[in-house]
Amino acid sequence: MTAAVDAAPRRRLSPRKRAQRWRLVQYGVLVAAIALAVVLADWGQIAEVFFDPSLIQETYERGLPEAFYYTIVYTAGAFVYGMVTGTILALMKLSPVGPYRWLATAYIEFFRGLPAIIVLIAISLMPLAFPGLLFPLQPYFPVWLGLGIVGSAYIAETMRAGVQAVPKGQVEAARSLGMTAGQAMRKITLPQALRIVLPPLTNELILLTKDSSLVFILGITVAQSDLTAYGREIANAESNLTPLVVAGFAYLLITLPLSLIVRRMEASAARAR
Repeated sequence: MTAAVDAAPRRRLSPRKRAQRWRLVQYGVLVAAIALAVVLADWGQIAEVFFDPSLIQETYERGLPEAFYYTIVYTAGAFVYGMVTGTILALMKLSPVGPYRWLATAYIEFFRGLPAIIVLIAISLMPLAFPGLLFPLQPYFPVWLGLGIVGSAYIAETMRAGVQAVPKGQVEAARSLGMTAGQAMRKITLPQALRIVLPPLTNELILLTKDSSLVFILGITVAQSDLTAYGREIANAESNLTPLVVAGFAYLLITLPLSLIVRRMEASAARAR
């Protein structure tokens, strides 16, 4: 009788049980890795190099609010430029007129393929290529132009997808009521397209915020620098990375609320569907 019981096949674990056990193994490995890092790390050295209290206070007092302000202004201006230009490019790409589509496609593909730093370098060299050229609204306009050019290429594709997602029946109904194609686009299609693409547009705003760290290429003065340039200047002077850590946390004060907004908008859109 005992032999018969031993010979009976063991019950296999269900897929759910196997997944639970595998998840527990992953958690165990993660906890072990964290514990090992905590034990082996030199916390005194980390605190001295990255979290020096005196340098945290000095970083704030030497102009952190001003750098925070310039980062927001650079990002906001570039986003507005990118939205206006990107929307125009999206409409050109959807146009039945061939040359409009070709120009928009060439612009979008070209600037989507270039790193933002290359575009900013080209902007900084334009006064050499065109002697006497002076950008208005210094130092804002060159930053808005450089970041906005790259942002507009991505926003154009986002807006194009949003416009195409609007049901054609609504446009046809607007036309049947006597609206012109332009009026239907302004009053029916674009408002709905904007609601559809708000989450990806907010993601683009986050990317522009981080790309603003590249504006040092344009020779911005320290007094008008963004958070990264400001933190790097003090870090180089003090031979300590604490100012850059402070600048990083300042970026999080901008990007984390935007990320939260994106998640809430996506959740609202999912509930609406």
